[in-house]
Amino acid sequence: MGVASASTSRTTDVVPKDRNQGKNQLRVGRLVKAHGLKGALKLELYTDNPERRFTTGAEFTLQVPEASPWHGKTVVVREYRVMNGNPVVFLQDVDDRDAAETLVRAILWIDQDVDEVEDDAWFDHQLVGLDVVRDDQVIGKVVRVDHFPAQDLLIVRAGENEVLVPFVKAIVPTVDVSAGRVIVTPPPGLFEELPEASDTPDAGESSDSDASE
Repeated sequence: MGVASASTSRTTDVVPKDRNQGKNQLRVGRLVKAHGLKGALKLELYTDNPERRFTTGAEFTLQVPEASPWHGKTVVVREYRVMNGNPVVFLQDVDDRDAAETLVRAILWIDQDVDEVEDDAWFDHQLVGLDVVRDDQVIGKVVRVDHFPAQDLLIVRAGENEVLVPFVKAIVPTVDVSAGRVIVTPPPGLFEELPEASDTPDAGESSDSDASE
């Protein structure tokens, strides 16, 4: 389950929507480090389906600084591998380490048709603005989604506070976009302060009281 991705951890594939093109721009990875001498780059994945996303011939838009020689260009996958437990990608026209170094920190995006989005997956714009419901009561509203490699966070405005809610099925079991709400089953203390120790009768004091009676 996830933001435009199908995964039990609800990790992310994406973010913004291009309304003019009827497409969604999916953020699928970041090139973090040159690997070896043949142009390979280690990947930080933002997708739960790297083998499907990084197939040979897949083309990605690059998010790089304007000063980068890659600004405004795309890259095409030659090969995707997992090497020593790390995802690694080889790209066309990136044949040596020097070329790979020029792409370090680039973020990879791909267009995806809205109709291709998997079940149990949502885009940011679908989640923002939804009511957050616990025990049949509205306790807040989703104001944004923060994306991290391990998982996504729903940022919920609850009163004057912002609460960071891990977007995992155990805590957010139901997303009902048509009804305008997400249902949460948060652990104690996530949306309110836990009772202070002094608020709970001390077991020893209770026993003494009972004995005196």
